[in-house]
Amino acid sequence: MSLLVIGTVAFDAIETPFGKTDKILGGAATFISLSSSYFTKKVNIVSVVGGDFPQENIQLLKSHGVDTEGLQVLENEKTFFWSGKYHIDMNTRDTLETQLNVLEKFNPAIPENYQNCEFLMLGNLAPAIQKQVINNLKQRPKLIVMDTMNFWMEIALDELKETMQLVDVLSINDEEARLLSKEYSLVKAAQKILTMGPKFLIIKKGEHGALLFNKKEVFFAPALPLEDVFDPTGAGDSFAGGFIGHLAASKDISFENMKRAIIFGSAMASFCVEKFGTEKLQHLTHSDIEHRVQDFIDLVQFDIELDIES
Repeated sequence: MSLLVIGTVAFDAIETPFGKTDKILGGAATFISLSSSYFTKKVNIVSVVGGDFPQENIQLLKSHGVDTEGLQVLENEKTFFWSGKYHIDMNTRDTLETQLNVLEKFNPAIPENYQNCEFLMLGNLAPAIQKQVINNLKQRPKLIVMDTMNFWMEIALDELKETMQLVDVLSINDEEARLLSKEYSLVKAAQKILTMGPKFLIIKKGEHGALLFNKKEVFFAPALPLEDVFDPTGAGDSFAGGFIGHLAASKDISFENMKRAIIFGSAMASFCVEKFGTEKLQHLTHSDIEHRVQDFIDLVQFDIELDIES
């Protein structure tokens, strides 16, 4: 089934305790598209770049089966750029520089042959743009997944809440869940957020895993302990790509299948952090993914006998 990905295609410059990069390929839509391409063959991307964006990066997306008709190229403009530095714990970072460039004028145009998409992944963008994309589709997709962040909760809360009413799955981290709900307990936070529109809620906890909620059930997936974590940039978007890529491929949007999708998403995020930028996502095999998913299964699988005296 076809998957439509909306978000940024960008340049990143990253510094971590383990190294530093100059401008490299980044952006939410980039990570989501590359990650999801390992699961479904019909990935369509809508984004915008400047004339400084290398053709080889577009070819990289195409080599993964990503349709780039919806990637606008503004020849006389510059591509969105973000630079950041991670602290030693790799969970906190400082933004050193942000250049919106083409993103300031981004008006998502949905090509006609993307209009029949059955799955829609809204990468982190202004809620007004996310809402515009939904309203510009001629028919509602089977599933709409939305990512957002604390920045929009602080400056565009009303627009965010309007957009949340139109989506099926909201994906945020634990800090954002607490900010949005004004509840410290993540269980209470989830139940409050689920009254705002989404049917399902994913709360990402970084190196501590991820939670999936609906109004009656909760599922927890651990993060895989890794020897080397070089760069967390794009991990959340890689997670989103694995999640929605599996759902699009399996055509099953039940809570049970979303549990599996969470594991596939976690596996893709674990690959992402092992190299800088998209480097690791560019060269995976299906065997790599199968072995990584088995690692997750082995991590939590155990036998136990309950013999409790009354």
